[in-house]
Formats: sequence, C-alpha cells, structure tokens
Amino acid sequence: MDKSLIRNFSIIAHIDHGKSTLADRILEVTGAVDKKHKGSQLLDDMDLERERGITIKASMVRLSYKSRDGGDYIFNLIDTPGHVDFTYEVSKSLAACEGAVLVVDAGQGIEAQTVANYYLAMENNLEIIPVINKIDLTSIDLPSVKNQIVNILGFKEEEIILASAKEGTGVEDILERIIQVIPAPSGTVDNPLKALVFDCRFDAYKGVVVFVRVVEGSISSSTQLKMMHSQALYKIEELGVFKNLKYSEVDSLSCGEVGYFTANIREPREIIIGDTITDPKNPCTEVFPGYRQPKPLVFCGVYPVNPGDFPDLRDAMDKLRLSDASFVFEPENSQSFGSGFRCGFLGLLHMEIVQERLEREYGLNLILTVPNVVYRVIKKNKDVLEVDAPAELPQPSDIENSYEPFVSLLMIIPVETIELVCDFTKSRRGVFQSNEYLTEDRVKLTFSIPLSEIIVDFYDRIKSLTRGYGSLDYEFKDYLPANLVKLDILINGQPCDAFSSLMCKERAYSRAHALVNKLKELIPRQLFEVAIQAAVGGQILASSKVRSVGKHVTAKCYGGDITRKRKLWEEQKKGKKRLKQFGKVEIPQEAFLEVLKI
Repeated sequence: MDKSLIRNFSIIAHIDHGKSTLADRILEVTGAVDKKHKGSQLLDDMDLERERGITIKASMVRLSYKSRDGGDYIFNLIDTPGHVDFTYEVSKSLAACEGAVLVVDAGQGIEAQTVANYYLAMENNLEIIPVINKIDLTSIDLPSVKNQIVNILGFKEEEIILASAKEGTGVEDILERIIQVIPAPSGTVDNPLKALVFDCRFDAYKGVVVFVRVVEGSISSSTQLKMMHSQALYKIEELGVFKNLKYSEVDSLSCGEVGYFTANIREPREIIIGDTITDPKNPCTEVFPGYRQPKPLVFCGVYPVNPGDFPDLRDAMDKLRLSDASFVFEPENSQSFGSGFRCGFLGLLHMEIVQERLEREYGLNLILTVPNVVYRVIKKNKDVLEVDAPAELPQPSDIENSYEPFVSLLMIIPVETIELVCDFTKSRRGVFQSNEYLTEDRVKLTFSIPLSEIIVDFYDRIKSLTRGYGSLDYEFKDYLPANLVKLDILINGQPCDAFSSLMCKERAYSRAHALVNKLKELIPRQLFEVAIQAAVGGQILASSKVRSVGKHVTAKCYGGDITRKRKLWEEQKKGKKRLKQFGKVEIPQEAFLEVLKI
C-alpha cells in the first residue's frame, strides 16, 4: 500500500463536546456503515458507554475515503474519552497517530480537559485541527469561542472549522483538512519490523486481540513475533484490520498501517501496552520507550459477595486489565469479607466504571470498601511506608511523620461564580495559587488541594455551583505533611473494616458524624438493637442506635394478672440480649455503595 495515502488521527475533546457524534458522521460519510446500521455512539461498543453517554475506551476503526481531488485515502480513526479519569486512554492513542482533531463545543467553549488534551497532543508532536462543534445550537456566542481558541491555544482564525456533527455540517471539510494538514506516516518497508502495541482487548471468540501500529517494516500472517520488553515469542493466528466496525483479515500490514493480531497468548498478563514488536530473525535495534505507567490515585478493596466467586473475580480482572492498562490490583484479605483484591483507580468515575463492567460483563456480585488515596508514613525507625489501606497504618506511637498527596487543580469557570467556587474550594482545604482571565466571561483558577478532598463529589459540586459551565483538571503535585488518623466504624462493638478510612485529623469529627447518621438510615432494623459507633483509636467520636423490631409478645394475653405479661416481657428481653451477643448484623449491599458518596 502507498503509505502517502494513509492518515492516522485521533479525535480529542472535553467530555460531552461531541467526539462520538462526530465519529459517527465520519463513519457515515466514508461509507463505513450503511443506512440500516445508523445509530449513535457507533464506536462505543459497551452498553455502559451508551447508557452514560460517555466514551470510556478508545476505539479504532479503518476507513476508506475518496477525496475531492479523486485520491483514495485510508484513514485510521481513534475516538478517545474526554473525562479526566481516562486521560491515559487518550495519551496511548495519540502515540499511534500523526495528527488530532480537537473538538470544542460552541456552547461551552474551551474547558479544562480541552486544554489538557491539547497539551497531550503537542507533547506527541501532532498536527492539530481545531473544530468548533454544535454550531446548530441557538444559544451560542461563536465569536467568543473563536476568540478563546485563538488566544488560549494559539490557532489562527482561518484554521478553525465550523461543524455540526449532529446535522453532518462541515464533516467533509474536516476530512479534506486531515488530508492537507496531517502528514502521511514515515518509515520504510525494507527496514526490520518495528511495531507499537497501543491497545489490547479480550474477545470471547478470538481470545486476546492486540492492536498494533506498524512503524517500520511489515508483518505477514506467517511472521513470528517477539515482544521486546517481555522477550516472549508468538506465532500469529490471525492478522487483520478493524474495518467497517468488523474484524477483517488481511495477509500483511506494512509500515504506517494500524491493525490487530491474535496469537497463542495463554496468559493475558504477558501483554504490556506500549511494548515493541519485532521479528526475532531480523530484530530492530531501537525499542519504543513505552508508555509512562499511570499512577493510581484512588484505592479501595473489591470483594465478591459469594466467597466462592474469588477465582472468577481474579480471571475477570486479568481480562479487564487487557482493555484497561491503568487498572491495577493485588490480592488482600479482610476480616469482614474474606479474600478479595486491593485495586487502584485513576479516579472515582474510573472506579464506578470498573465495578459495573466486572458485574455486567462477568456476572459478578461485588462489594467495594471506602476509597482511599495513597498516604506516605515515616516510622520512628525511619522506614517509609506507602499506605493505601486503613489496616496498613502503623500504631500512632510508631509514626514519626505522615504525609498526604496534593494535586494542582485547574478550573475554568464563569467569572460571576468566582466567589462561590473559591469559598467552596477553600472549605475543602484548597490553597489559592493564581487566576487568569481567559475572556471577559471566563476565568482560569489554580489551587493546591489535597487529593482526598476532590475524589468523591468535588466535580459534581463545581458543576452545580457554576450551573454546568465549570470544568476541572488536576495532576499530582507532591506529598505534604498531614496529621493522619484511622477512622473505624464499630457495629455492636465489632470493627467493620469495609467502612474504615484514613483521613487528616481535622476531618475526622465531621466525617464520623456523617457516616454514623448515614448508616443509621441504611441499616435495616434487626431483631435486636444495633449500636453504630465511629472511633479514632479508643476515642468514640459519634454514636447512634438502630432500634430493634418490636414484637407484640403479649398479644395473646387477654385480661388476667399483670405478672403474666411481665414474665413474657422479661423472656423477650433475655432473648434479644442473647441475639445481640451472638447475632450477625445484616448490612445491605447498597449501604456500602452509599457510604462512598458521603
């Protein structure tokens, strides 16, 4: 194939700016789908993506396009997520491209993730095509959005393409600009094979499917492959491209092309996203540096409700990690739930998505513990510990210093909401760093804030305070000193480690009362009284009780002496005391989920 007719590009944007809709229109314009298969979010193949209206997993498809000058081009399109939790998906997709289409919502303008994705593309030396989408909306200020793109991102006004992905306006202009601006891939077919593993997924029929971008040389269906990092050798079973939303077999892939292969891969953990593939008989000399491994920011325990499902959960996590390299896990044991896994996520949405995928795709019933960030503790014997679970925190007498992670928080908000947003951020222990007026009605704020303060409901509150016009992005900054304590929840005097959490001492009192009051609502009444307490060490910070279910034991007594009724009441009291001593409190699964949102 003439590689001068190949274009590899991604679509990047802030969440809900119309990436998936634009990808749908491109598929229709290029004839990849016929009219009877038309739909929305065609590249989002998970039900979860369609239900939530977001892209979770980057998707790749090969398209054929006949340009206005008569040339027959091959496009390799990668649609990427827009939420800050899935930035890793964006970064690894951009490494397989020469260009990117940057989509900006005409109604929302430039938002935090727009800026973050723009810089990601710049770091990869990509050609960027700016597109203003949703121009069919009535309530837009087009000159203002153009001004933002020119002043903030540095494009010229004539470079901006106006489009409406919903109506199909401007889609052909974008495709023609891709041909003009984005360069054809480099590389030579005669060089030794050098290919990049940029994605992977598990298919029920094909097994492990590895997506590759061939940079040098070529791959044929008879080629034996060598993974440079893991040194593993594989024999190709199927080689192909993902064309018209279907797997399509080919005889070979040459430099510049993007495709997939399946091989005799028995262990999913052997595949490393970012690995370099070569031919063991004629290997390449240079290896791709690989992707920077994303550092999990939020940790929680994941346990099967049925302990017998533990092997199934382990297999499901291995398969899920194929399509989500940012998901990490290791086995752990809990006094309350038995065997499970300590899992690391890039954020709270990432955690919710992983849980739903495990339950839906693999038929598991799971319990998640309270999420924690990774704290750093220096013991008096100078040992340094990375603590991501409450059970790992040493005794207070053994701790010399403790530190918590801080992030640099970037928010782009309407000017009139500055006071509300600043007051709220400061109430979450945020420290103001700087502000910059981007336009007359939008301002960029930078704060330093503890990561633990933003992982749960911070984004939702900012959206509420700014009436939906605020956006944020964050990146890890440093570990700073903190007075760290472990908050335990006691149910009838017994610690329930699923509700235990780590936090700074100043937050412990308010958190204790919030947890106890929420659990009082969520735990159903039992045959005995249930005492709920929140404690730090030996000090009880908050307590409450769930009253027992009343039973009318004297209903059968009609008249007669009062001593008969008293005798029945005393027997009932003794029975409830015995139940309380030996009975096990039933906590519904939704209680564990609701506690995450406090």
